[in-house]
Amino acid sequence: MQIMLCAICNIASGGCSEDCKYCTQSARFKTNIQKYKSKPIEKIVEEAKMAKKNEALGFCLVTAGAGLDDEKLDYVCRAAHAVLKEVPDLLLIACNGIAKLEHLKELKKVGVFSYNHNLETSREFFPQICSTHSWEDRFNTNLAAKEAGLMLCCGGIYGLGESEDDRISFRKSLSELQPFSSPINFFIANENLPLKQKPLDTDEALQIIRDTKKALPETVIMVAGGREVVLKERQYEIFEAGAGAIVIGDYLTTKGEVPSKDIQKLRDMGFSFATQCH
Repeated sequence: MQIMLCAICNIASGGCSEDCKYCTQSARFKTNIQKYKSKPIEKIVEEAKMAKKNEALGFCLVTAGAGLDDEKLDYVCRAAHAVLKEVPDLLLIACNGIAKLEHLKELKKVGVFSYNHNLETSREFFPQICSTHSWEDRFNTNLAAKEAGLMLCCGGIYGLGESEDDRISFRKSLSELQPFSSPINFFIANENLPLKQKPLDTDEALQIIRDTKKALPETVIMVAGGREVVLKERQYEIFEAGAGAIVIGDYLTTKGEVPSKDIQKLRDMGFSFATQCH
């Protein structure tokens, strides 16, 4: 079986004005994370080269904040151009929040392959975890990304306190968007965040993957944040459950598995790694 590996590059960290209760990058909560307005582009290129060395096909340029403005768009475009000049066979994913169609078209022009903007949870539950923007803002950004000709990467977070009905509603909304890939994140509490939820049970997490694949049979299901903590020694069962991709290495503000350990384990299990998008 062939699986896809993706790496995340946090190019602008912290200081976000939004009040998402699950997010350590919100300026409203005093979380102990590294904060910077912009990572040097040469450093981004170095990380891209390392991602490629670690078998990653996707490389995601992530910025904290509500969305794209002209200044941030210029920075992301310059970073994308520099990465593709040095590592042309990476698939670039941009994750820059709520965005207008014209900005998304500019990302497409510089070679960005996919736009990642998660719905996070159901339309009904979203107001309980965020009040500074709407679920509809997120959904409409995804529609605009598709209109701009970008492949869509859209998923969310489980374990926020949502009900089973919320999960069903959330997956129904994802099925309306038909994303190319859909990341599943499992919430891990931080002592400085207002949201206090215990990690999901491993069996429950695996069932979520099965349910997501059933709802999105043509979508690449990617297991991302919380994989190591929630699934522990059973984390490689995700592929039997329907996952076809993982995030390799570190996440936005938390440590992930050492890439070489994941790669060796996956090879030992008989997996190969995608080198192009079909």
